[in-house]
Amino acid sequence: MSTAVPSNYVFDVSVVIVSFNTRDVLRECLESVGRGSGTLRVQTIVVDNCSRDGSREMVQQEFSDTLLICSEVNLGFAGANNLGFKSARGRYIVLLNSDAFLAEDALAHSVRHMEENPRAGLGGARLMGRDGSWQPSARKFPTLLDDLIVRSGLAARFPHSRFFGRFDRTWANVTEPAEVDWVPGAYSIIRSEALAAAGPFDTRFFLYYEEVDLCRRLKQRGYSVHYWPDVKVVHIGGESSRQTASLNALRAEGQLTLWRMRSTLLYYRKHSGIAVATLAMLSEVLWYWQRFMRMRLSPKRRARAGMERRLVAIMTQAWRETKGGKVSPVQPW
Repeated sequence: MSTAVPSNYVFDVSVVIVSFNTRDVLRECLESVGRGSGTLRVQTIVVDNCSRDGSREMVQQEFSDTLLICSEVNLGFAGANNLGFKSARGRYIVLLNSDAFLAEDALAHSVRHMEENPRAGLGGARLMGRDGSWQPSARKFPTLLDDLIVRSGLAARFPHSRFFGRFDRTWANVTEPAEVDWVPGAYSIIRSEALAAAGPFDTRFFLYYEEVDLCRRLKQRGYSVHYWPDVKVVHIGGESSRQTASLNALRAEGQLTLWRMRSTLLYYRKHSGIAVATLAMLSEVLWYWQRFMRMRLSPKRRARAGMERRLVAIMTQAWRETKGGKVSPVQPW
């Protein structure tokens, strides 16, 4: 499996931005790319995932130098980025969420780090909110134990513990660069040769886990993944998900949970086999079930108990629809 990234590069960097009904923040995102290009030859690609909010028209009217690729169906994060990869002509490919904004020197620092580290296949940024607050920017590959630690609340309760805070690396100094397992897809820079070697995103992951899977495959090819704190990116987070939630918040929350559970099962089945995928399903079901049994006895917590029971049903549905993590349901999810 390989991408269509060519060997005769025309640009230093190809920035691929996937947008789904995020017109206003997309404008801000594109403006940040323009400010941050500097002396780099930058190709900007927007893949519109069947938006209905005027995003396409805005890009056409205000950013004429941007390559706009329009999909008539929602391809998800993986499929839309893969579509952008086919038109990328840069030595490096930057994945940038439409609700993420580059610091002016972010691209320059990213390219410098990649050139100084020829083994680096992918690098990530220091993600923060508009107020400068820290966001998880480098993570450990998921395990069933880590899932349990996060689900139990122990990760949030003991963030400075190397054991309990290991999944999000909350124990680490955010100002220190590090070689890590994977970085969030809000921002990453990828060496084009590394992407061609490892292959594009696995489109079985419609949403969630696609960047985890890609980082695993890059490492299997001998490349390293890095966190670089001097590459700073402001990330709002959840803009596309909020569009899903705009009409019916409870229904949308359940839908996003179902998507996360499907991808969890697909990931564990792909990388660890049916036994681990089965344990992933059972651990979540048993966790939510025991919480339901305890909460239903308390009049003040019965509403929450119903939500826990609903989570059991959603995981059961995800297991059935993915055939135990073996297949991806018909897309778009």
